[in-house]
Formats: sequence, structure tokens, C-alpha cells
Amino acid sequence: MDQPPAQRIGPGDPGWPRELDTIDAPPSALWYRGDIRLLDPRPRIALVGTRSPSPYGEAQAHRFARAFSARGIVIVSGLARGIDACAHLGALESGGTTIGVLGSGVDRPWPQGPWVEKTEREGLVLSEFPPQTPPRRHHFPLRNRLISALSQAVLVVEAAAASGSLITAGWAGEQGRAVFALPGRVDHPMARGCHRLLREGAGLIESPAQLLAELGWETSPEEKASPRPHPLCKLLEGETLTAEELALRAKRAVQDVLVDLVELKLRDQVVSAPGGLWRLPTRAP
Repeated sequence: MDQPPAQRIGPGDPGWPRELDTIDAPPSALWYRGDIRLLDPRPRIALVGTRSPSPYGEAQAHRFARAFSARGIVIVSGLARGIDACAHLGALESGGTTIGVLGSGVDRPWPQGPWVEKTEREGLVLSEFPPQTPPRRHHFPLRNRLISALSQAVLVVEAAAASGSLITAGWAGEQGRAVFALPGRVDHPMARGCHRLLREGAGLIESPAQLLAELGWETSPEEKASPRPHPLCKLLEGETLTAEELALRAKRAVQDVLVDLVELKLRDQVVSAPGGLWRLPTRAP
């Protein structure tokens, strides 16, 4: 199937994100595919990290992306393999929205993968590089300054000591954006970049709610009184199901469903039963 042509937007055009006008070397134009309305003023958080994450890093990227998306926050990342891909997919699979920023032309995305295609269909893919521009090494640090500029905060999920995610965090600091990092195992190489950021003053984050509180985006009293039902809770209404059955109905990976179920159990929103079954808790009349 033929791809739609790339669209162009420039400074002064309707929908141009004004936050890009005040950064170093602002782009002269953006080319995009997808929903340009995601550049309208709204809460956005960048989730970035290594291309070679551990299972812990993958699970946390999904966890934070889903939680932020449930609050209507747009997830911004770089469409790379690893943490970026988990962030984009975590947002879209939970019904949220996401922006992917490329280091190549939007008609030559690199790397290619299902998360890129899904972001293009259901979110927004953009680049400051014209169509037909191939990926080049020096494009990616430039790409990173747009990721941070489009976001109110940058969260580094997992990163090596020399990760490009630290470049994104550096841009964020220069642009006046908040920088946060998740702690990891002290003996794991993919935790060293986050630990370096924490030593340099980044905010240590352990949960999505903690980061939202740091930004002053706490849950309102109305939301606390009537929280939005989790999609898995909706699937369990009147049912007792295994994680595999839930994954099939939700069209998601079993390991991601299990991560959600454990979190929901800790919040007393689901109950585990013998035989690997899950159900909603019985409410007192």
C-alpha cells in the first residue's frame, strides 16, 4: 500500500509548536505523517532510553507510558528500538497518543519496525529533515533536542554510561525542562547512565504518580473519587480469566498483561485466584 505523502509545517503556520522557536538552532520546518494536532499545546512527557534494555527496563517503559497515557499525556520518544519502542507501543496499546521524532526523512524511517508504522497510523511521526534524507549519525543528537523541546519533562528509563539518552537529558536541562531518571541495579551496565544523571541532580522517580506530583500534575479530587477503569478491569467484569485469556482479548503480549495485573493487584483492583486466574474483588454491599 502506498504511503501518504509527507506534509510540511513551518514557523508561523497554524499548528506550529512555538516551544521550538526558543531553542538553539530552531528547525526551519518540520515534515510529518499522522495527527498534527498532537503538536497543539498539551501535556507531553518524553520517555527515552537504551536500544538494548533489560526486561526490567522494557516493563517500566510500558508501565510509565500506559500510566501517563491514562492521564491524557502525550508520550514523546525517538522511535528507536528498545525503550523508545516500548514507550510508543505502551502509549498506543493503552489507547493513548504518541509522537515519534526521526533522525531521517519521514519517508525513510530508521530503524523500521511495527512501532514506527503504528505510531504513524495512530499518532504522529515527524522530522526536521526533508523527505528522502537518509539516517546519519550526526542527525540523532539534533533529533534529541526536538524530543526534549516538545516535552515538559524527560524521563530516562534505562541507559548506558554513554547513551544518546543522556544527550536528550542534556538538551532538556539547557531548555529548562525537568529531567528525571529511574534507578536500576548497581551492577547492571544499563543503569549507569541513569545513576549518572541522578548524581548530577536529576529527579529520582519510582512511580508515574511521583513524577506527576513533581510536575504539579497530581490527580484531581474528582479523578481520585472516580478513577478511570483500567482496560483489564473492564475485561474482567463478570469474568474470571487467566493472563493468557486476558492477553488474547486485549490483543497484547502476555508479559505486559502480567505487569499490569501485578500493579492492579497492589492497588486492590484485581484479585488472583488459584489456577492462575484473575478476577475483580468482591465489593461489600
